[in-house]
Amino acid sequence: MLVGVVVFPGTNCDRDTKWAFERIGAKAEFIWHTDKLKDYDLVVLPGGFSYGDYLRSGAIARFSPIMQDVTEYAKKGGYVLGICNGFQILLESHLLPGAMTRNENLHFISKFHHLKVIDNNNKFLQNFEVGDIINIPIAHAEGNYKVDEETLKKMYDNGQVLLKYCDKNGNELNPNGSIDSIAGICNENKNVFGLMPHPERAMESILGGVDGIKMLEGFLK
Repeated sequence: MLVGVVVFPGTNCDRDTKWAFERIGAKAEFIWHTDKLKDYDLVVLPGGFSYGDYLRSGAIARFSPIMQDVTEYAKKGGYVLGICNGFQILLESHLLPGAMTRNENLHFISKFHHLKVIDNNNKFLQNFEVGDIINIPIAHAEGNYKVDEETLKKMYDNGQVLLKYCDKNGNELNPNGSIDSIAGICNENKNVFGLMPHPERAMESILGGVDGIKMLEGFLK
């Protein structure tokens, strides 16, 4: 499996993401934002502060040359994963529905947080059961996911709501104000995925947990 990790000016989770996929046996390489896509099995937009987040997070990165290739790649059925800032870029590029706003408390949040698996009928979460509780770090200032009610209903109907924030017992615990405590979604075709938590930071027990391994391994099957 060949994974391409896109690097924008300001990206800071690229090396962690590349290492995480190599940790599960994939081959991974960096793609500079002005380069062209090759024949990848998965393209990842990692976390960070693309273009310094000088406008809305991801609002400038969506105009990077690479995003035209990523959009065409996704339209042809290629798998794309956006993590944190990568998720924001996918929203700004309209590859996923909805938008991000500032966290409800207006503070940057950085901590481990529990998530509940809402839908596993997709490649990303196929290693989990619906209702599983996992523990993955979050680190964001603009993770307050918003979408209109009509679109949200369609997303539930299509199995596009994948992860929700919760406590260790599975009860709703919303850290940022996201509608319905949503932490991760996919597109209708279930080949483009976005989540605010960082699975690449949950790959070693000594660093707090390994639930990220099972998430990323879904792409290997």
